Amino acid sequence: MRQGSLQVLLWQRALAPHSGRWSLPGGRLCADEDVEASIRRQLAEKVDVRQLAHVEQLAVFSAPDRVPGERVVATAFLGLVPCDNDPELPNDTSWYPVEALPDTAFDHEAIVLRARNRLRAKLSYTNLGFALAAPEFTVSALRELYSAALGYRVSATNLQRVLSRRGLLEPTGHTAPPGPSGGRPAALFRFTAGGILVTDPFAVLRPPGSARA
Repeated sequence: MRQGSLQVLLWQRALAPHSGRWSLPGGRLCADEDVEASIRRQLAEKVDVRQLAHVEQLAVFSAPDRVPGERVVATAFLGLVPCDNDPELPNDTSWYPVEALPDTAFDHEAIVLRARNRLRAKLSYTNLGFALAAPEFTVSALRELYSAALGYRVSATNLQRVLSRRGLLEPTGHTAPPGPSGGRPAALFRFTAGGILVTDPFAVLRPPGSARA
């Protein structure tokens, strides 16, 4: 999450095919590693990103014409970087809003949108917000994260009630520094678990005013 929006890390290709276009970091699988170890290595080597709070396999993309020339099958992963991490990036790498992608290489736009949809779904029935949030946060800050990821404005009161009822939030006993206008300091919370948990397999977070199924 950057500047109030859900963003994806892209790097600009220097070689053909699709030179100059923006693509997801990745590369070939080495003989001595599994696919998750490979993607973590690729992120560290190519774009210097090591602060992943969560990684999961997203999907296999295998359309015969997805890459020009020799057929390439891709295993895509969803990786989340907490909002309080700001890794220093190489010059050919940049964050882009998911809703305003540049001209991407191959089928990478489809992969990004699939990852966005996976994230939105999992925010409904798991505690995956822990991978986006700072270690301690106000409910207002957490609301901004969920709103950016889900694509609609979330009620801070409802969000706190839902997550607390599921046992996912706990107060830290601390408060945030007062803002420029003063007022009562906001309480700080944290997620109760730092790993993925399915909390309500049938839950769906809906935009305000939407009809219930």
